[in-house]
Amino acid sequence: MPNINGKAQQERTYDAIVVGSGISGGWAAKELTEKGLKVLMLERGKNMEHVTGYKGALNNPWDVKNRGMIPKEILDEHPVQSQCYAFQADNQYFWVNDKENPYQQDKTFNWLRGDHLGGRSLTWGKQSYRWSPMDFESNARDGHGVDWPIRYKDLEKWYDYVEGFAGISGNRDGLAQLPDGNFLPAMEMNCLETHTAEAIKKNWNDRRMIIGRVAHLTKPKEHHLKLGRGQCQLRNRCHWGCPYGAYFSSLSATIPAAKATGNLTIRSDANVSEVIYDEKTQRATGVRFIDRKTKQTEEYFAKIIFLNASTIGTTFVLLNSKSNRFPNGFGNDSGVIGHYLMDHHFMAGAAGDHDDFSDQYWSGRRPNGIYVPRFRNLPSKEQQKDYVRGFGFQGGADRGGWSRVNNKPGFGEALKKEMHDPGQWGFWLGGWAECLPYFENKVVLDDTKTDPHGLPLIRIDCEFKENEKAMRKDMQVCAAEMLEAAGHKNIRTFDDLDSTPPGHCIHEMGTCRMGKDPKTSALNGNNQMWNVPNVFVTDGACMASTACQNPSLTYMALTARAADFAVEKLKRGEL
Repeated sequence: MPNINGKAQQERTYDAIVVGSGISGGWAAKELTEKGLKVLMLERGKNMEHVTGYKGALNNPWDVKNRGMIPKEILDEHPVQSQCYAFQADNQYFWVNDKENPYQQDKTFNWLRGDHLGGRSLTWGKQSYRWSPMDFESNARDGHGVDWPIRYKDLEKWYDYVEGFAGISGNRDGLAQLPDGNFLPAMEMNCLETHTAEAIKKNWNDRRMIIGRVAHLTKPKEHHLKLGRGQCQLRNRCHWGCPYGAYFSSLSATIPAAKATGNLTIRSDANVSEVIYDEKTQRATGVRFIDRKTKQTEEYFAKIIFLNASTIGTTFVLLNSKSNRFPNGFGNDSGVIGHYLMDHHFMAGAAGDHDDFSDQYWSGRRPNGIYVPRFRNLPSKEQQKDYVRGFGFQGGADRGGWSRVNNKPGFGEALKKEMHDPGQWGFWLGGWAECLPYFENKVVLDDTKTDPHGLPLIRIDCEFKENEKAMRKDMQVCAAEMLEAAGHKNIRTFDDLDSTPPGHCIHEMGTCRMGKDPKTSALNGNNQMWNVPNVFVTDGACMASTACQNPSLTYMALTARAADFAVEKLKRGEL
């Protein structure tokens, strides 16, 4: 029999419960504990310790088994996760075992996810860009999706706040579509990137190539050092975990800050299945979870609850939390929970070679690239006829290494000589692009099939549509013409949509969106559920649109803002 509330309820009651420990969950725990609340953090994955948990982080290339090739038995257990570039044989413990964590796909959706404390904050790409005023106004301007209940000015000070704590390196570039931030010193472009950036600026008034803005400590400040974080070593081995704490993650930054308050309790292997609702008070009273080790069901209680289990994880909890009051899922009077699933579409662009700069190379292994901010469909500018919204480009330049001679005939002195010198310079430029919110792109629960814990399976039905496909054609044209303007040769365009379906960009958003009207949204402008005011959702599920920038910095700002609001309401006795 399940061990439901086996101890006294008082021993299992906290001021707040945070479900999830990734980017947004870590921020929720930090903010709530620093404001004096006793917080329980619940993580469905295993416990992981900063530094000691990163088993492959300090491996030399020659230490890696099978020369980095992934054995078939590992691939068989990770058929979805292994499609991500960051998946390796010696970091497989950062990823779920797909066989043990099944889900259903009506259309291909690569759900890439972690299975440990810290979540995907250990494997994210760390690109950190603010949204602009344009991005919070797009839905209202073109009629796709519901209007955001907030604007850039509502988040501006919170962007400043989270950038300062996390440590974001970048330049102040003065672009309206990509607001400047509270930056550490920027990383540097290499010679071919600098050349290409100058050529773009010379040929276009509306296009700029800048160095990526990235969550790495290029020059740590005192508060970073107090947490044990150090300067980025330019190793570019980030997806094995950073033992230096140089890149921002929950394990290196927000969770240690929360622990330092003495107010945080962490429970890993806690698979949250539902939120508990009290129909008399019309409030959530706690959560129910299954301990993955003991298989027992337990309940914990709190005054406020933050759901940060990732977009699809949070949606599962809400849809599985059914009651007489909410037969269609927790807080789902509007019927929108589970719908409007979005992800960025990417991997469309161009690549080319360059004959110059053969006497130059670069120093270090910079864990960052370049960025070309959005220049299409800007307000008060010329609008494209065949699609709305826009895209930005990421990429960079490098020179061919010794591996370019793999499988090439030859041996002896001639082959050694060819391997001795770096190869030709090349440039890769790929678009990251906005996906519109579509009602039919959705997450539902299949009650006829269950996972190993007896919980309903998640079923995902999502696809990119005509607007996205039209945009991808332009992404290829724009990338090719920028490379051509910089003198690149042998330019090849590409569109890898077949191998990068929704989910593959790992920027899934929507399904519990914010809005101005409880009839068409699940959350108000403070990330608070319309129908249950002591429950907050601040992970990707809350997003009403995607913009084209990487979203994690916005999750951080939204979470810090919502936590501040929640604590003030709690102090006033309004929650």
